[in-house]
Amino acid sequence: MAKIIYTLTDEAPMLATYSFLPVIEAFASTAGVEVETRDISLGGRIIAAFDDLLPEDQRVGDALGELGQLATTPEANIIKLPNISASVPQLKAAIAELQAQGYALPAYPDEPRTDEEKDARARYDSVKGSAVNPVLREGNSDRRAPAAVKNYARKHPHSMGAWSRDSRTQVATMGKDDFRSNEQSVVLPAADTLTIQLVTDAGTTVLKDGLKVLEGEVVDATVMRAAALDAFLTEQVARAKADGVLFSVHLKATMMKVSDPIIFGHVVRAFLPDVFSRYGAELAAAGLSANNGLGSILDGFDALPEGTRDEVRAAIEQGLADGPELAMVNSDKGITNLHVPSDVIVDASMPAMIRTSGHMWGPDGEEADTLAVIPDSSYAGVYQAVIDDCREHGAYDPTTMGSVPNVGLMAQKAEEYGSHDKTFEIAEAGRVQVVNAAGDVLMEHEVAPGDIWRACQTKDAPIRDWVKLAVTRARASKTPAVFWLDSERAHDRNLIAKVEAYLPEHDTEGLDLQVLSPVEAAKLSVERIRKGEDTISVTGNVLRDYNTDLFPILELGTSAKMLSVVPLMNGGGLFETGAGGSAPKHVQQLVQENYLRWDSLGEFLALAESLRHMATTTDNARAALLGETLDKATERLLNENKGPARKVGQIDNRGSHFYLALFWAQELAQQTQDAALAEAFAQVSQTLTEQEDTINGELLGVQGHPADIGGYYRPDEAKASAVMRPSQTFNEALAALR
Repeated sequence: MAKIIYTLTDEAPMLATYSFLPVIEAFASTAGVEVETRDISLGGRIIAAFDDLLPEDQRVGDALGELGQLATTPEANIIKLPNISASVPQLKAAIAELQAQGYALPAYPDEPRTDEEKDARARYDSVKGSAVNPVLREGNSDRRAPAAVKNYARKHPHSMGAWSRDSRTQVATMGKDDFRSNEQSVVLPAADTLTIQLVTDAGTTVLKDGLKVLEGEVVDATVMRAAALDAFLTEQVARAKADGVLFSVHLKATMMKVSDPIIFGHVVRAFLPDVFSRYGAELAAAGLSANNGLGSILDGFDALPEGTRDEVRAAIEQGLADGPELAMVNSDKGITNLHVPSDVIVDASMPAMIRTSGHMWGPDGEEADTLAVIPDSSYAGVYQAVIDDCREHGAYDPTTMGSVPNVGLMAQKAEEYGSHDKTFEIAEAGRVQVVNAAGDVLMEHEVAPGDIWRACQTKDAPIRDWVKLAVTRARASKTPAVFWLDSERAHDRNLIAKVEAYLPEHDTEGLDLQVLSPVEAAKLSVERIRKGEDTISVTGNVLRDYNTDLFPILELGTSAKMLSVVPLMNGGGLFETGAGGSAPKHVQQLVQENYLRWDSLGEFLALAESLRHMATTTDNARAALLGETLDKATERLLNENKGPARKVGQIDNRGSHFYLALFWAQELAQQTQDAALAEAFAQVSQTLTEQEDTINGELLGVQGHPADIGGYYRPDEAKASAVMRPSQTFNEALAALR
């Protein structure tokens, strides 16, 4: 039987799965398509990391590893929902919940000393950050707004804040002594094994060895200098105070799980210098690190000596009062931009700011102009270019603006800056070298204590496939495509050479293909979208992440409505369902009010593509018909406004699943290509149509009261299913299809 793998992930997408998966299973069964699940949630991955140490009845197996292997095969058909890219505070919270549920897991060791603690830390570090996507992404990314979604956005435009030419919002970035300016890059002439080592006056320390590379692979190394970072941050704090604007920092402490929490810690210390100069030793002794955010320090006062607590609290309050006003995550609860590293993620926070008149929320609960601090200058200029355009020409108009789809280089862990085992905070002065098996130094940086050094790899085969996908998409959509590559960056120079070598392998006649720096590419793209014209952005992995939030949030109001297809290099398909950034708030609302606002539109779009891929690879005409009718049902859902609303008493995620099933069944019952399939859906279509009021009553009737799902990171299956499937009438109608 043909098989689709549907991933179980985290937070709101996981809860929505309890409601939507039975719909998928019932409809897919009519086409001989089996749907299996694999648990790649944060909780599931933590348990899997300790499988050998847990009792047999608690073991879950390495589902992520299994899917990683499947992704390299032609049979792969995987629907991947958003998962938590865990910061340390999230990881600790998940561990505590699992321990309370009876899992005998060790605590997360901040400073491992014993062999047991070092082993536990290594296991937890394998789960931390963006640990899922690099394993599954054995292909490059094709992300675009489906026609139905774009048409809906034009008919029903989302709100856009007005821009003023007097706006003082700016991006602040280093431009020197940062990752971009210090980058070195080499292309390996043959397969090799590399070693990363720190050479000091005391000798040589191996930081990473056994690093296998292939012929043609691009390997980069760079360093951000801590002293320059601190000087820059001190200047920006003073600048925000002098200019009377909010201070905010925008990093990616989830994907860049090693480097960006360290940088975040530098920001916290720069904002509260007196606190750390006076009490840094006491905070460190209590295990309270600025890298985990101001919130972790405020929550950890009990670990401080009793006589010190009030002094530290007063010093923090004074530091916050003396500095510029901070941008807020939640002004009502006093949660600032500096509270939690994973609260403000650059690819989501910057476009949201641009969409809202260049404003963020201040401590007074009002919007205000902002100094957006993005320390590394690699891509900060993209956001400045868009801000400048909005200041000059005003906000974009969703009813007329064009689109910026993306072809992203990400296969086989391409350009995984900062989220891997090749990033180090330097302990002592010396030189970090990348050395080949023959002992030749390929790259070298002078370093000082506290500097952040990192390397990354990009294999040749994914680059070649990326160029092919760019040409394919440009021709299929008849759209200009721009490679966002900076000739002043070492890595990008090597990629430009490869692009120029691989483009002649394809028929490019009549295509508009360009190579521009990210800043120039951004300027061209926003100029064209104001004219209603589309431009494909062909980017590396980090810019893929940034652009697939920036432009969709401006065009559609959210990045969750993008179609995300990953044509796997060996013939399979990975279908991603959009971003999960607002998922935590949705879960909180469900628990408080039994109302889930999460929009499963991304799941609907991904499922249709998965079914079409199934039809192509297995010659399953019914799967193709299911995909075609699902798209029609999704368009009806949008046009009839049956997506989740905003508050209790209105349609929520569960109601949108009912209407999707109703419209899908009606489309299948009405189609004339497959009479047997039409007959199979005639009864369920009739039942759902006739019982619409009853089902709506059952779904709405449970709202307004607390809901028990048995856990945040690992919900209880029976409890969560009961909460997410409260309509017995709907459940029985679906069961009749099986």
